[in-house]
Amino acid sequence: MPGKSGGKPLYLSLTVDPPSIDPDKGALFLADVLEKARAHEDGPDLPGLLRDHPKVEAFLSAILSNTSYLRDLSLADPQRLFDILKDDPAERIATLLERARQTLGESESEVMRDLRLLKQDLALTLGLADIGGAIDLDQVTAGLAGFADAALSAAIRFCLTEMAAKGKFTPVDPDDPEKASGFIVLAMGKHGAMELNYSSDIDLIILYDPAISPIAENAEPSVEFVRMTRRLVKIMQDRTAEGYIFRTDLRLRPDPGATPLAMSVPGALSYYESLGQNWERAALIKARPCAGDIEAGDAFLAEITPFIWRKYLDFAAIADVQSIKRQIHIHKGHGKFAVAGHNVKLGRGGIREVEFFVQTQQLIAGGRNPALRGRRTLDMLDGLLEAGWIKEDAREELREAYIFLRAVEHRIQMLNDEQTQLLPKDEEGLTRIAYLMGFDSREAFEKAFMARLKRVQRHYAELFEDEPELASDLGNLVFTGDDNDPETLETLSGLGFKQPGDAVNIIKSWHFGRYACTRSAMARERLTELHPVLVTALAGTDNADAALRGFDSFLAKLPAGIQLFALLKSNPELLNLLATVMGSAPRMAETVSRRIHVLDTVLDPAFFGAMPSYEEFRDGLDLTLELARFYEEALDRARIFAQEQQFLIGLRLVSDTLSADKVGHALARLAEVVVDRILTRVEAHVAESNGHVPGGQVAVLAMGKLGGREMTAASDLDLILLYEAPGGVSKSDGARPLAISQYYTRLTQRLVTALSAPTAEGSLYEVDFRLRPSGNAGPLATNLGGFIAYQEKEAWTWEHMALTRARVIASSSEGFAAKIQHHLCQTLAKERDRAALADDVRSMRARIEKEKGTKDIWDLKQVAGGLVDIEFIAQFLQLAHAHDKPHVLAQGTEEALAKLREAGCLSSGDADQLLSALRLYHRLTQVLRMALTGKFVPTEAPRGVRDLLLHAAGVPDLARLELELAEIQQSVRARFEQIVGKVEVPSST
Repeated sequence: MPGKSGGKPLYLSLTVDPPSIDPDKGALFLADVLEKARAHEDGPDLPGLLRDHPKVEAFLSAILSNTSYLRDLSLADPQRLFDILKDDPAERIATLLERARQTLGESESEVMRDLRLLKQDLALTLGLADIGGAIDLDQVTAGLAGFADAALSAAIRFCLTEMAAKGKFTPVDPDDPEKASGFIVLAMGKHGAMELNYSSDIDLIILYDPAISPIAENAEPSVEFVRMTRRLVKIMQDRTAEGYIFRTDLRLRPDPGATPLAMSVPGALSYYESLGQNWERAALIKARPCAGDIEAGDAFLAEITPFIWRKYLDFAAIADVQSIKRQIHIHKGHGKFAVAGHNVKLGRGGIREVEFFVQTQQLIAGGRNPALRGRRTLDMLDGLLEAGWIKEDAREELREAYIFLRAVEHRIQMLNDEQTQLLPKDEEGLTRIAYLMGFDSREAFEKAFMARLKRVQRHYAELFEDEPELASDLGNLVFTGDDNDPETLETLSGLGFKQPGDAVNIIKSWHFGRYACTRSAMARERLTELHPVLVTALAGTDNADAALRGFDSFLAKLPAGIQLFALLKSNPELLNLLATVMGSAPRMAETVSRRIHVLDTVLDPAFFGAMPSYEEFRDGLDLTLELARFYEEALDRARIFAQEQQFLIGLRLVSDTLSADKVGHALARLAEVVVDRILTRVEAHVAESNGHVPGGQVAVLAMGKLGGREMTAASDLDLILLYEAPGGVSKSDGARPLAISQYYTRLTQRLVTALSAPTAEGSLYEVDFRLRPSGNAGPLATNLGGFIAYQEKEAWTWEHMALTRARVIASSSEGFAAKIQHHLCQTLAKERDRAALADDVRSMRARIEKEKGTKDIWDLKQVAGGLVDIEFIAQFLQLAHAHDKPHVLAQGTEEALAKLREAGCLSSGDADQLLSALRLYHRLTQVLRMALTGKFVPTEAPRGVRDLLLHAAGVPDLARLELELAEIQQSVRARFEQIVGKVEVPSST
């Protein structure tokens, strides 16, 4: 195609006279060039050319002064400079491309050298002709892209020829080994559109078709073509004494973090059909087979046409476009336009906005109108006008601005041959750009530049003027393409992410479909819509980076995503809740990362309703256990069920849909159901070998926190297994019968294992049977008669104190449970000497304080005036008064204190104070046990945990809470000493 020069030599085609940033230095540099030209008798007559054409001398002096890269190329070879000035630019460009394509070499180093020297020639030719106004933008970009094609072809031909020489490849045509090779090089982005910029990388997708590739039988296409791709990249981008050809980027291939450099055609087709992303649709608009097996490349692009171009102009297509719009998010009306340091490509009003303006409308209409499937931006501006999608003023203004901004981009890169789109921040640098653009002053350039930015931004904003902006106050949130948007990094940093680059990479990785939850296009679209609110929620935690890593770990193990992402979008508070878990509740975050299935039930709308009843827990567990095919699977299913429900209880606490006062009841209710249903399974399992005890009865007695319905997330299960067998029965009736005591001991052992042993699904509870008669010295299973006798005659006072919390949670029959409860009441209602009882209780408290005493006010259980003191007061008063007033007996401490007050056994003032302290302790304990695995250290705890504590306590700050705790603990200890007596801790000696 003839250029603007009209067939004339460059020195006669110059139409722009750029000013010089430093005329004196320019003259000195030009003198150096002329001196080198005169150094050889047969050297170029460059001095004569400049003498005859003073305009050319001024032009060269300005170039040498303004741009160091073109200066270095000019100084390196005066003959080359002379030839460029004497040749027609368009013809010289075409010649250089053909020479590159035909480059042959006997070695890799020879090929690399020859191609680099040709690239130098092209760079200087294009630079001088472009600045001088001898060629237009299309000729510049087409020349660069054409040279990239030619260099790739020469390198591929060299590699395939060498592969053939080694017997690993049999070319169909030895003179043209690329033909029918099955090795496909797709040019992407500006390279694919023939729009390369001056110092551009080239973005490639490299594929191979194993079905047609003539790879030898002793070689594997996947191995050979990946190896060849590495070599191809080396030839193109390794720096040598002659420089480089093009920096080469392969990250636009499907899922670049997990796929080889060269991907098979079937693998790529499968990816795009099932996992392709919206931004990849836009990127593939520009895809073009540029080297290698062109025919196979065309066939591949034809195959994925349905992915790029949707058949109908429907809601889904528009939603896709809106999704891309959100990904390439530029907030409207915020911040100011700038010149110094502005990103000509990614900044507001920049090149990317023009490209996006075109590509989004191509995606909408290109499915029905093949005329809108072109690769080049300027061509498609014309096409959109012809198709009626835009008006003529939009086409003209965007076209002119695009050409102007691309010229600025090229001149930025001509300064130092750097792949950057950032305008210099200093006045001198900006002045250089202004002069290279042909302006007489920096101010004139800045005015013209700003005018283009504003025009582009206006058209770009109008494209989606009716679309509501998502989180428009945040700033850029771009998680698409191969490069990190600098303004997105600034947005994330401003929100509190300490490592914004890592954050961008994590969010980008979600969209490659590596995770099960992001494998469907709809799931990824839903996740994209969540970006602004998700980033905001994570940033609101104490550690945004840790919260994001936790959320990434969560996504990695999530089995499916669409429902959850849709739910999170419609329930932002749930997203905030999950973000809180990730960043502020380490214990729960660990549960999520290890056992991701706990979130399955979050999808149940019932989560936002009332806490499940005992019957609902039971029915839910029965339903899942019925699906178990064997005993071990039943144990796994029980673990899954319990973990899910425990996590949901924690979520309810964190989200304030369940008060801390009710958490203990909820956890105890769940544990009761699990123990009851597991006992049934264990009995059936033991019966398979050992049968049953005819007429035998068994029950599980809950003690401690479970018995009192005051469980926390970290509570053990304190249990006692009681049994009773008819007098005439001595053994079980199975294939391997066992004596009665041995049978129930085995049953208890199996129950302990079933409840506490870890399986593939984790573990249920830690189980403690030490509260049985005689503790660890006694039999693991306890005969009811022996238990009653022990409690009546041998038990210590502390054992009766523990017995106040005992209740049957699983039993063979209601009759056996009632029988046990009757005997418990009889034991507890025994008449006692109050003074002796008080001595025993004080002594017990003193021993505990000696072993576990602490001054830490946050050890809410053991600190003087803590939970143990309140529990001992309640237990002491129950044992002291139950003989006369048996109705004061209650397993829960709160209920017991209330009953003692009603019965007149505890003054209203003391009861109110103890109940207030107890409730506060319980609320704080529930938060601490649910959120943390270790000791609470206020200065080290996540902010989210501290906030939950303050909310539970109803106080404004931690200092106030600690002051109140200290006062309450002093008051409780005073009540203990008033009611039970002073605690005398024995000395350690």
